[in-house]
Amino acid sequence: MPGYFQEPMHPDECPVRAALSVIGGKWKPVITRYLLDGAKRYGELRRCMPDATQKMLTQQLRELEADGIVARKVFHEVPPKVEYALTPYGETLRPVMKALCEWGKRHKEVGALH
Repeated sequence: MPGYFQEPMHPDECPVRAALSVIGGKWKPVITRYLLDGAKRYGELRRCMPDATQKMLTQQLRELEADGIVARKVFHEVPPKVEYALTPYGETLRPVMKALCEWGKRHKEVGALH
């Protein structure tokens, strides 16, 4: 891919912007990472991300659902049960998230040296 990153492009054509418009932000990548392990109930996700407010987590899940990354399944029982899982399209993020996790691990190790 020589020159791939040097080509001038209109901001709307930038593939990084397109990706970050879907999975960017503080919590969407984290939500996606936890859902790679399988479906989770809302409370499970809250426990995984205690720093995220209920409002923020709900908003991020709705946005991921609107973008086709996450599916919300409601079980009609008492008490009501809701699960979130990656859609097949969301599963295409698996290699991206794996690479991001690996980079994060290396960064933490290198960051400790600085």
